[in-house]
Amino acid sequence: MFRVTREIHFCYGHRLLNYAGKCRHLHGHNGKAVITLEAADLDRRGMVVDFSDIKNLLGNWINETLDHKMLLHRDDPLIPELRRLGEAFVPLDCNPTAENIARLIYEQARCFGLPVVAVTLWETESSYATYAPATNTDNAMATHAHHATATACAPACAPATETDHAPAVNTDKTR
Repeated sequence: MFRVTREIHFCYGHRLLNYAGKCRHLHGHNGKAVITLEAADLDRRGMVVDFSDIKNLLGNWINETLDHKMLLHRDDPLIPELRRLGEAFVPLDCNPTAENIARLIYEQARCFGLPVVAVTLWETESSYATYAPATNTDNAMATHAHHATATACAPACAPATETDHAPAVNTDKTR
């Protein structure tokens, strides 16, 4: 197997609902998403995926969707005030923990057809969370599929800011 990894840096704010610790308050992070892709075979160029493809697809999505936005649970009582003020935020169907944000980025990479096997989100210099599915058997389908689908993404996977009047993002797979 071959693996490539790309780091994407972005800034975001959030707070956690139903949480007793200090992360229940609004705060921000200089995050780093570490995206790992895997393939059994290399493409005609001798690559799993060109690093610039990862940047152009997933990096642009992160910059447009998550960077400098407040990531909030859709039931957060702050949302009406942010909406009134015209502030950008991303409503999620789950608490915006590092674990859930890593999963959100993973799922978006899959929507782009990237053969992603894991996403690690560094929330601070010493704390990170990783999302990787229990099995990667479906990864073979995406090994080279990104070449055909690099310009398209399934809209259901992509969250949008509330200022775009988009629905909340469901990243809670237990519902």
